Amino acid sequence: MTRIPVDPAKLTAELIRCPSVTPGEGGALQLLQARLSEAGFACTRVDRGGVANLYARWGDKGAPKTFGFNGHTDVVPVGDEALWSVPPFGAEEADGFLWGRGATDMKSGVAAFAAAAIDFVTETPPDGAVVLAITGDEEGDAVDGTVALLDWMQANGERMDVCLVGEPTCPDRMGEMIKIGRRGSLSAWITLTGVQGHAAYPHRARNPLPAMARLVDRLSSHRLDEGTEHFDPSTLAVVSIDTGNTATNVIPAQCRAVVNIRFNDAHDSRGLIDWLQAELDRAAGEFDVTGKMAVKVSGESFLTPPGPLSELVAKAVEEETGIAPELSTTGGTSDARFVKDHCPVVEFGLVGRTMHQVDERVEIAQIHQLKAIYARILRDYFA
Repeated sequence: MTRIPVDPAKLTAELIRCPSVTPGEGGALQLLQARLSEAGFACTRVDRGGVANLYARWGDKGAPKTFGFNGHTDVVPVGDEALWSVPPFGAEEADGFLWGRGATDMKSGVAAFAAAAIDFVTETPPDGAVVLAITGDEEGDAVDGTVALLDWMQANGERMDVCLVGEPTCPDRMGEMIKIGRRGSLSAWITLTGVQGHAAYPHRARNPLPAMARLVDRLSSHRLDEGTEHFDPSTLAVVSIDTGNTATNVIPAQCRAVVNIRFNDAHDSRGLIDWLQAELDRAAGEFDVTGKMAVKVSGESFLTPPGPLSELVAKAVEEETGIAPELSTTGGTSDARFVKDHCPVVEFGLVGRTMHQVDERVEIAQIHQLKAIYARILRDYFA
């Protein structure tokens, strides 16, 4: 009896119908576990902190070589559902597209690599192992998702020799970009405190607003670097300044600001935090106010230097699309920032133009094309 290959577009639609708004599982990982188990994958739920995660391995734990895929099934909220022209979790097909929340980011990517992996190990069992590490916490806090999977792998002697993260990486055309690294990201919440007073008697108050204005001007005017070999210049954005003051005749006691820094491999978070603190102390001292700062580091910058893994992926992409992909480090953060501590990692996936938008959608033909690329990568890796 001839076996029917897994249809990645159909699997994507089934996943979209699972309302897995982060950190909800919504049935998506249950669906994948059932499909992968049927194909001979050893599946383990690695849930932690209320987050559902799935680890699936075909082949022996001690195999001579192991190829890994990483991705997520959680999605961002739909927003105002009245603005959608289709049900967000309906997985409707129209105009050659599959519509729904998660269609692009990234249930199509998960479906494509799951379909490619199932077909590959069933039709041409490799001398090695294939791992799928799928989380339900990429769009959320990302504390108990891929990090939990990697912690569990280390504790249980599981490994990936290389990993491909299936995030959407192409800006406009399928095949045009592979991510070989990501900038680091940190956010700082800054509070300056003075003395509240009457606006007609400013000498009796200590106004924190001029101090904050001076501080954010210095921060935003400072050029962090000129870029590095594989990265654009680092950036700092002031994203909020607020006092909560609604009165025109009151000098407020406090002013708060938030800044976000996206930094390349010329920096680490510790050095940037020290710089922010020094500038904060300087401005506070000049205006006789006090300052404090809270910082959250979402990830350090990292780079997987061009080499065998990026060449493997680029070759498969070009053979399936006719496009030689650019090796890039642009964009935001992804779970590759965690995987890079375990093994070499790159990212490749679909065109991401509609991710997180109302009426998110993916071109159905591209889902099949992505599966073909992933399948070629597996064949070439184990050849």
